[in-house]
Amino acid sequence: MNRTLGNITQLFKYCFVAFINMKVRPEDSLKIENIVASAKVTDYLDLPEIASKITGAEYNKKRFPGVVLRMQDPKIAALVFGSGKVVLTGAKSIDSLSKGLNILGNKLRELGIDIPKKLDYKIQNIVTSADLATPINLNKIAVGFNLDKIEYEPEQFPGLVYRLDIPKVVVLLFGSGKLIITGGKEPEDAKKAVVKILSDLRSLGLI
Repeated sequence: MNRTLGNITQLFKYCFVAFINMKVRPEDSLKIENIVASAKVTDYLDLPEIASKITGAEYNKKRFPGVVLRMQDPKIAALVFGSGKVVLTGAKSIDSLSKGLNILGNKLRELGIDIPKKLDYKIQNIVTSADLATPINLNKIAVGFNLDKIEYEPEQFPGLVYRLDIPKVVVLLFGSGKLIITGGKEPEDAKKAVVKILSDLRSLGLI
């Protein structure tokens, strides 16, 4: 009995140590930091009226030409313009975009504004972070990568800018191994970019 218990204890310790030492794959470290999307909800909106009737609405025409509505669940800001165009920013997931746009639509309908029952949005930009889990030498990367696709001026900015064609995104690489991927139109773009970066770095023997 004691021997069996001892074996189980040893197995638990081994599994625990293995779990602690386990590294997350870079392509699995992706985290959406911000999604910006646009939508057309109607052809005209009376911004002063919206600002006066929706609690918490911010409107200062001299500083910004739209009404700013901040939602808490999901945590999104909606920028509403007189043309009927809306920009949603701050979303951390695709699902929260739909939820936020529906909340906005309901708020406008409550004011008697004719808003379509089904609202569609178009993603303009997805900003995602990732971690290669190892430091990288930006100077060597700057020499090894396609010079037409990179910008690296460490005196002005600590990161290296790498522009990809497929997927069409911009990646900021930092010496710590942290990455910021911007310009994506769908979440899968960031994963494809990280796979591409890893492939390029390995082909140059830099990781």
